Amino acid sequence: MSGALVISLDFEKHWGVIDRPLGGPYMGNLLGVPGSVLGTLALFRDFQVAATWATVGFLFARSREEREQFAPALRPQYADAALDSYVVPTGSDEESDPVHYGASLIEAIVSTPLQEISTHTFSHFFCLEQGVAAKDAFRADLASACAIMQHTVGMTPRSIVFPGNQHNPDFDDVLLKSGITCYRGSPRSWMWSPRPRGESLLVRASRLIDAYVPLGGMHTVPWSAVPEPSGLCNVAASFFLRPYSAGARLRRLRAALRHAARAGEILHLWWHPHNFGTDTETHLNVLRELLVEFDRCRDEFGMQSLTMSDAAMAARARAAPGIDLTRPAPPVRTSSVS
Repeated sequence: MSGALVISLDFEKHWGVIDRPLGGPYMGNLLGVPGSVLGTLALFRDFQVAATWATVGFLFARSREEREQFAPALRPQYADAALDSYVVPTGSDEESDPVHYGASLIEAIVSTPLQEISTHTFSHFFCLEQGVAAKDAFRADLASACAIMQHTVGMTPRSIVFPGNQHNPDFDDVLLKSGITCYRGSPRSWMWSPRPRGESLLVRASRLIDAYVPLGGMHTVPWSAVPEPSGLCNVAASFFLRPYSAGARLRRLRAALRHAARAGEILHLWWHPHNFGTDTETHLNVLRELLVEFDRCRDEFGMQSLTMSDAAMAARARAAPGIDLTRPAPPVRTSSVS
């Protein structure tokens, strides 16, 4: 089976960095998200590349009233109150408050070929933080995420990216009952194991070094490692596309991409649109260089470009003769869109 490039983006705007005050140094990144998203979509269109956009449910709302309409009654009770997105003050809509709403950008994603809308939970829900052990709170959050996505774009998610990559296996049955087939797990190395926020200095240093030299290996994923006994598929991450990924970092990613193509494995890149919110053209040029390398691998080795849910389906079908492994048709909107 040929190798595949999987790309996922954590589309969250300020909801993913509510510990950073509005008006502070990071505000430029948040205000630059529209340019980042549209520029990235243009590259994906030019190179015919698929991607999964894991989107916080709050961003689908076209108004504060609509967000509150879909908010669950049962909410997480974090020991660290700074993680509670429900207490963040917001404006009334996307025009007045562009860092807390995203309906227009979601529409642009849906309108671009080969793109998958996934969920990043409704409220940027952390699954391993102290105070969220109750499965019912996660079930309620996910139900709200699915409901607002269905209401606004007529789709339901088939994949999930956990905020902070905090996969909690105790919640797997909730995902399966909701129709979700796969998630993005952490890279398969001790330094990337899912854990609550606040990594040790050793872990942070190891991750930084691994970004430039293969301390943890190539991080490519064999197809056989994707399906899990729970019934879910783990389309594990390979690399975070760091801002200013040039020089040694870019060489590392190119080498991993070619390794995946030759070995017939998956390379899964991910980042946040707000990472590209400043110096956007510089970041898009780095992405363009990687997509040029992918294009070579597609021509030379038959490498595929897949969404997370496509990769999960292909991994399940790889051992079943007669199964068509070509790309499935993208999700079709239903008539319930309002």
